[in-house]
Amino acid sequence: MIRDILHRLADRFPRHVLIWPVPVQGEGAAEKIAAAIDGFNALAVDGRVARPDVLIVARGGGSLEDLMPFNEEVVVRAAAASDIPLISAVGHETDTTLIDYASDRRAPTPTAAAEMAVPVRRELIELVSDRSHRLLSSAGRYLTEREDKVRNCGRLLGDPTRLLEGPTQSLDRCAERLKSALSLFIRKEEAKLYDRAGGIRRGTVDALVRHSASNLDNTRKRFAREFTRSIAEFDRHLVTVNARFEAVAYTNVLKRGFAVIRDSAGHAIEQASGTSTGSHVAIEFRDGRVGAVIGDAKPVEADKPTPKAKSRKPDPGSSGSQGSLL
Repeated sequence: MIRDILHRLADRFPRHVLIWPVPVQGEGAAEKIAAAIDGFNALAVDGRVARPDVLIVARGGGSLEDLMPFNEEVVVRAAAASDIPLISAVGHETDTTLIDYASDRRAPTPTAAAEMAVPVRRELIELVSDRSHRLLSSAGRYLTEREDKVRNCGRLLGDPTRLLEGPTQSLDRCAERLKSALSLFIRKEEAKLYDRAGGIRRGTVDALVRHSASNLDNTRKRFAREFTRSIAEFDRHLVTVNARFEAVAYTNVLKRGFAVIRDSAGHAIEQASGTSTGSHVAIEFRDGRVGAVIGDAKPVEADKPTPKAKSRKPDPGSSGSQGSLL
């Protein structure tokens, strides 16, 4: 059976074949068949042992009891779960097992399974060659038709250089006319300028000079008057501001017997809460500054007036004065 498959493959399309031998009948055969199917599916595509492109599960004919492993659930599930296309070739054409329904294709014999697995190499080469020839012929006809269409369009379009001859000549004529018109315009403007310059007389120029000198002198005099007035007004304003400043200056207050107390940073102390016992301060009078240290805040009592001696009445018995008759 295996030799029939190998011979048929060699005749049609020689390929590399992997064989996984398992028992196909008896106790434990179903599990080993399922393990072989799962093992082929577990191979890596680019591994050391390449994964096959198609699986053939095959055995020769036999009795119904001999074919029972291919009816087991484990085999049927393994065939249904196979990612590799699977061809069932169990028994002869009249034999039917459950794996036939779970596989991708059913072959009546193992030899027929080999024919399903690979095409005839010679026929395949002829088919590819025929289709290649037809492809090349179709491409050639397509290119020929497109080339003919391009030629026809070219003939209808005409020579592009001839299409541009007319516009090119018109452009040259316009450029020449523009150049001539520009020269004529410049000559006309020069003539107008010379005519206007010749119309100016010497007297007119002198009058313009005298008028300009008179305007300049008047402007100078007005400027001198305005400048003098502005300076005087500024002086008056400055005197007024200085008087106001003198009126509010604190030095005038010092002249009336007041003093300014400053801290070590030179800032004026405005409230008693701004001082502390033992801190150094400067007291500014009208004639200079003196240093001081803040002490305990004890009120200073005013000097009490000295009581006047009571006047004594003269003793009547004294010899120094005359007694009263009353």
